[in-house]
Amino acid sequence: MNFCSECGQPVSVEVPAGDNRPRHVCHACETIHYSNPNIIAGCLPVYQEEYILLCKRAIEPRIGYWTLPAGFMENNESVEQAALRETFEEACASVTISKLYTLTSIVHVNQVQMLYLAELTSPEYAASEESLEVELFHINEIPWDQLAFQTIHNALRFYIEDKKNGKFPLHTVLLDTVPGEYIRETHA
Repeated sequence: MNFCSECGQPVSVEVPAGDNRPRHVCHACETIHYSNPNIIAGCLPVYQEEYILLCKRAIEPRIGYWTLPAGFMENNESVEQAALRETFEEACASVTISKLYTLTSIVHVNQVQMLYLAELTSPEYAASEESLEVELFHINEIPWDQLAFQTIHNALRFYIEDKKNGKFPLHTVLLDTVPGEYIRETHA
């Protein structure tokens, strides 16, 4: 940021009084510009407990790779509403959310991803402008080497393991700057 979005004057990077982090500060209008992590909301849509709905990305990053339907939360919506909206936008699918399932802090890109375990009540779905393909995969046929992100790999791995014992706890994960490296995983 070079100029203030409030008044157009140049900004400087400094630690404001009473703060402990560098921020973009405008001395002309006294605005402090905060930059905070983005929230990604989505669903892990399950059909008949054995099938998971995946979308092949039509947009960057990772175009052509499979992912769960998810995207950035918008203003004026709840996390659940964002997850439902993203599922419909990317997979043209309606789901029923059962619970928050994974909460991942992706520190190196300033993101927090929240995925909900959801039921796809009927096998009705289609590709959209954001997806090249949308498909139900049996849990034994997931294209592991074609998944777009580590967070998606984690969520699918958690589901398959949790399905074996019939318990689906909240998984919280902190990812480090090294893709695929787990720093900490806890269960609520």
